[in-house]
This record gives sequence, C-alpha cells and structure tokens, in this order.
Amino acid sequence: MLKLILWFLLFVLCWPVAVLALVLWPFVWLLSLPFRAVGIVVDGAFALLRAVIMLPARVLGSR
Repeated sequence: MLKLILWFLLFVLCWPVAVLALVLWPFVWLLSLPFRAVGIVVDGAFALLRAVIMLPARVLGSR
C-alpha cells in the first residue's frame, strides 16, 4: 500500500519519471531474479553448515 501511495506521489510530482518507473519495473524484477536465487542457495548452504556444526551438541542431548 505504501509503494502505491509513493508511486502516486511521484506521479503527481513528476509524471514522466513515474511512468518510466512503471514500465521499467518488470525488467528490474527479471534482472534481480538470479541474485535472489544466489541468496537462497547461500542461505541454504549456511543452514547446512550450521546443522553440521551443531550436530554433536544435538546428539549429546545438550539443552
């Protein structure tokens, strides 16, 4: 909702920039997809590393 309000404010202040932002947003989203995929992979790798490091404590029943 906030993004919509900010876009309307930008439209009132400078409508060519607002229209350009509206047209370019799908391309920006497509360009950001590989970076999101890399972020998901890195997050999974860190979760796996944390699970492997914490495994001895879980096996020993540490609370």
